Amino acid sequence: MLKKVATDKAPAAIGPYSQGIIANGLLFASGQIPIIPATGEIAQGDITVQAKQAIENVGEILKEAGTDYDHVVKTTCFLADMADFAAFNGVYEQYFTGKPARSCVAVRQLPKNVLCEVEVIASLD
Repeated sequence: MLKKVATDKAPAAIGPYSQGIIANGLLFASGQIPIIPATGEIAQGDITVQAKQAIENVGEILKEAGTDYDHVVKTTCFLADMADFAAFNGVYEQYFTGKPARSCVAVRQLPKNVLCEVEVIASLD
């Protein structure tokens, strides 16, 4: 049975999807962009500012599901510009200290023209 995860401490879905789904002991969290949940505005600043906000949004979904960054087994990271890779990693490594498996790709454009998006799969064990 699938269980939806929703929290007002992370941005509401901007499309026909859930913030997260729990299935078979895993949380599948939808990609998070750097929207400030309290205002609905995009965090203004460079990749470090936007990465921090996106990853903290992920953290709120993890918390709502009863897990945390240490239980993340896989991340997928999308960058608008691969030139931001090193700076993004500087923020990323502060949160994902367990070094989960990861894919990181540059894409042509992200929703709302943000600089990054982060999605995760985490264990609930």
